[in-house]
Amino acid sequence: MVFSPSTAAPLGAVTWNMGGAMGHQRRDQPVGGVLAFDVGGANLKAADGRGRVHAETFELWRRSDELADRLTAIAAAWRPGRIVATMTGEIADCYPDRPAGVASIVAALQTAASAVEAELGIYLVDGRLVAPEIAIADPLAAAASNWHVLARLAAAVAECDRGLLVDVGSTTTDILRFDQRRPLPLATDDAGRMASGELVYTGIERTPLAALVRSLPLAGCRRPLAAELYARAQDAWLLLGGLPENAASGDTADGRPATREGARGRLAHQMLLEPAAVSLDQATRAAERPAAVQVRLVARAIRRVLAREGRAPERVVLSGHGTMLATRALEQAGVSAPVICLEERLGGAISRAAPAHALALVALGELR
Repeated sequence: MVFSPSTAAPLGAVTWNMGGAMGHQRRDQPVGGVLAFDVGGANLKAADGRGRVHAETFELWRRSDELADRLTAIAAAWRPGRIVATMTGEIADCYPDRPAGVASIVAALQTAASAVEAELGIYLVDGRLVAPEIAIADPLAAAASNWHVLARLAAAVAECDRGLLVDVGSTTTDILRFDQRRPLPLATDDAGRMASGELVYTGIERTPLAALVRSLPLAGCRRPLAAELYARAQDAWLLLGGLPENAASGDTADGRPATREGARGRLAHQMLLEPAAVSLDQATRAAERPAAVQVRLVARAIRRVLAREGRAPERVVLSGHGTMLATRALEQAGVSAPVICLEERLGGAISRAAPAHALALVALGELR
């Protein structure tokens, strides 16, 4: 797989064509097809169900007034005949409540669809694609719906009666049981899913380090952490090799490169030390502690979800880009079922944008 930054996207955005040539479609490519959006609070993702995906950092809580323009720009480059969307961004604190968030996101999608003369469908947590007016009238059914369509993809890939999906994303982790036909959630809303263990509010990138631990081991002692956002889980996993370095990305706690050296400096800052006071080896050893806390959180949730079934899963599907975290958590939870990694099955780009890819397949009639 080859990838390169898209020329029509802002810094940090990447478009992949899994079949070979990179960037947005050439002008001689046919108009039509499906464009599926996954509108999150921190990222925008898109897919066409044919191997082409797009992902970019988009801090919705800071840039909600720019959402329609970004969606329109992506849609104009892809030129679909139909746009479909799922979302989790409605919980961003730029909105007073979920209904307002859903209405605002749907309005932005309507602007994009109108600009390219495409039909628009919104995905609900019951698995239906509906007209935007229906989604606005029933906002809690449209809110936080991307996990449901992802579990449908997991069921299709696993082909078993008792499956488990573990999706570790940048901000949250989803843990869901499924059978051969459908997801088997205990709850469909964020609060209910978090209470059941099916939603864990910890992720491979955006979780603040100070939300995980109060101190870090350094030179034989425990160094307390400032209650500030100086470092994130991303830094721990960069140091441990669970995330690839990306010197071109400034999507970090301090806006500096997402590299191991950058992570070392951010960990030092979190302890209110100068970067020179913490070696790369010391930072890497210190990173094991917050990583272990995240592994315990996810492992505990896996055990809770599986305990209600009373039987071990036949297969586990891993999604997202937190594979190292998920693998460690499964081992700690004692899950020994065969693992299907979407990153290996579909490629890293599609795995990271898996809900958008799954939604495109639903719209194409290729995923039940």
